[in-house]
Amino acid sequence: MIRRYLPHDTQQMALWYERYLSPIALVAGFILDTLYLTRRVDLWQTNALLFSYLVLAALGITLINILETGRIRHPRMITMFPLIPVVVQFAFGGLFSGYLSLYSRSASLAVSWLFVLALAFLLIGNERFTRLYVRFPFQVGIYFAALFSFFIFFLPVVFKEIGMLVFLASGAVSIAVIALLLAASRLLAPGIARTDWLRAIGAVAVVYAVINGLYFADIIPPLPLSLKDAGVYHSVERQPDGSYLLTAEPRAWYEEYLRYETTYHQGATSSAPVYVWSTVFAPTGLSTTIKHQWQRYDEAARIWMTTDSVSFPITGGRDGGYRGYTAKAGVSPGRWRVNVLAEGGKLITRIGFTVVAADAPHSVVEVVR
Repeated sequence: MIRRYLPHDTQQMALWYERYLSPIALVAGFILDTLYLTRRVDLWQTNALLFSYLVLAALGITLINILETGRIRHPRMITMFPLIPVVVQFAFGGLFSGYLSLYSRSASLAVSWLFVLALAFLLIGNERFTRLYVRFPFQVGIYFAALFSFFIFFLPVVFKEIGMLVFLASGAVSIAVIALLLAASRLLAPGIARTDWLRAIGAVAVVYAVINGLYFADIIPPLPLSLKDAGVYHSVERQPDGSYLLTAEPRAWYEEYLRYETTYHQGATSSAPVYVWSTVFAPTGLSTTIKHQWQRYDEAARIWMTTDSVSFPITGGRDGGYRGYTAKAGVSPGRWRVNVLAEGGKLITRIGFTVVAADAPHSVVEVVR
């Protein structure tokens, strides 16, 4: 292995970089992602930054394997070898921090917590992966996960469509790109062991199966759609300036972020409608349908019963997202929830609330959206 013949001072420099500069680089990458990725998934800056990370990682992986198999023996390149995995690590850190930012805002954490947790693990664990980045199967497996996660939202932005067919196309494009990377590695670094090739192909198959399983289990957030706001209200009125005036029961500040089940106090007139509001961002040029699926919990049968499903079209491009609401009159006391669904039935968020009969009017606050 080439690492055995490195000069002592180069090894010390690599260890110093891993210990001190690598965490700083990860924080810098996270800040960079935050500056460019917190606004919109369809901005060219967002996709250019993530694409540059993918290119940097691919070049680093290829160079590592060329050096490992002895195709390049230039002393300066051999001396710089220990720093290449750190560069690859930086690229993957930037990718996974970007994905964590984008996917965590696509749907509520109650819906997508497992996939977001996996991205957080890859981001945090990235600091421990430096030595693994010289192993071919690990390189290929992690890179394919990064590729697939990118094309899941990039292709819908390009083709202005979402749904199962676009997701399957994302997987096909990811396989095609990883096949090109494997072919390039086979050509430029033919000394890679056969067992490593088989393990790399196995890693791709496992990652592909896991991501498909998460998608069809409705665990992967429905990017490029992004949840901006959702809640249950006593009234919704459109104002002359185009804004909406909503009245809601006062809540603690942390309830805005946790989105757990709230209490809705129903006045003496039970026929007054209950309003459920949602704001969903879609990229420019993408038109799709959002559905509000109203469900009541049947205590006797212990199941959720769908009472109403109302769909409405949304058009992408608005920074604050497309605002929409549905109303239901005659809501009986008990546990209720409204599933906010994207086209194809993908769950964006779930608004849970318990309706409680109240003899006296409950205090409300006004909110402008």
